[in-house]
Amino acid sequence: MLTKERKREVIKNFCTHPSDTGSAEVQVALLTERINRVTEHLKEHKKDFGSRRGLLMMVGKRSALLRYLAKKNRTRYLALIERLGLRK
Repeated sequence: MLTKERKREVIKNFCTHPSDTGSAEVQVALLTERINRVTEHLKEHKKDFGSRRGLLMMVGKRSALLRYLAKKNRTRYLALIERLGLRK
C-alpha cells in the first residue's frame, strides 16, 4: 500500500502540468511503484496467490497504458521508460 506522501511525491515527479493526477505517465509511475512493493511482498510470502493475481493484473494494466502512450506520443513513452528503468 502506498502512503499518501509517497503517492504525492510520485505524482509530483511525473506530472505534465501542476494539476495533473491522471495522465498516462502518472498512472504508469504509480502502478510501477505498487508493482515493486507487491514484488517485494511476494519474495517473502511465496504462496500468496491472491497478491500474485493482483500483481499480474497491475502488470497487464501498466502494459496497456504503455502501449497507448507509445502509440500516441513516442517521445513521451521513451522518456518515461527511461526514467522508470523499464525495458532493460
